[in-house]
Amino acid sequence: MQNNLKDFLDEKVALYNQPSFIPEDPISIPHQFNKRQDIEIAGLFAATLAWGQRKTIINKCNELMKMMDNAPHDFILNHGENDLKRFLSFKHRTFNATDTLFFIDFLKSHYSENDSLEAAFTGGKTSDMESYLSNFHNTLFAHPNAPDRSKKHVATPTRKSACKRLNMFLRWMVRKDNKGVDFGIWTEIKPNQLICPLDVHVERVAKRLGLLQRKQTDWRAALELSENLRQLDPNDPVKYDFALFGLGVMEKY
Repeated sequence: MQNNLKDFLDEKVALYNQPSFIPEDPISIPHQFNKRQDIEIAGLFAATLAWGQRKTIINKCNELMKMMDNAPHDFILNHGENDLKRFLSFKHRTFNATDTLFFIDFLKSHYSENDSLEAAFTGGKTSDMESYLSNFHNTLFAHPNAPDRSKKHVATPTRKSACKRLNMFLRWMVRKDNKGVDFGIWTEIKPNQLICPLDVHVERVAKRLGLLQRKQTDWRAALELSENLRQLDPNDPVKYDFALFGLGVMEKY
C-alpha cells in the first residue's frame, strides 16, 4: 500500500513541482528577484500575507514590493522617515500599516547586523524545527518596537499553531532541487527537517490518503503528517506538499 501511495504522490510532485506552478502562487513574489536578501524579504512578506484568494495575495504583495521601489533589501537598509509614509495606507485583511512598519523596522535592525534572515531562525545553533520557529518568533518580538497586535500574524509552536505560513516560507528557502520552484538558498536548516505546511486543502487530502489522523489542525498534526511523509522520502519529505496541495486545489481531490 505504501509503495502504491509513494508512486502516486511522486507522480503528483513531478506534475506540480514545475515552473508553471509559480505564476499563480505567492512564491511568484520572491521569484521576481535574484539577490538573496531580496528573495528572503519578499518571501517573508508573501508568506505572511498568504491567506485568502491567491490572486488577491499576489496583488497585495506586488503593491508592497512597489512601495519598496522593487528593491526590498536596499529599501529596508536605506529608507528615511519620509519613505515610510507611503505604507500608512497598506492593508491586507487584518495585516495593517502598524504590522507592515514593524516588519520593516525589525528587518532593518536584523539586516544591519546579519547577512541572511536564516540567522533569525537558527540563532547560529543547530536545532529542531520547533526551536527554529520559536526562535524566530522570540527574536522578532524581542525587538523594542514590537506591537502586541502583530503577534497574531506570526505563528509559533509554543501556541500549538501548525505554523502553516512560516513552514511554507521555510520550504521556499530550504528545499533544494533542479525544478526551479523552491529556492534552496539556506544551508543551516536542512530539507529533511522541514515541516509540511498544513492548510485546509493539504489537511483534507492527507486525511483521505491516511497520512493524517489527528482531528485538530495544530502543531502536533503538522508533525504527524511530516513524519508520515518522511516514511516516503526521508531526505525530502516536504516535496509532497506539492502533491497534496495540487490534489486539493487543482484537482479538488
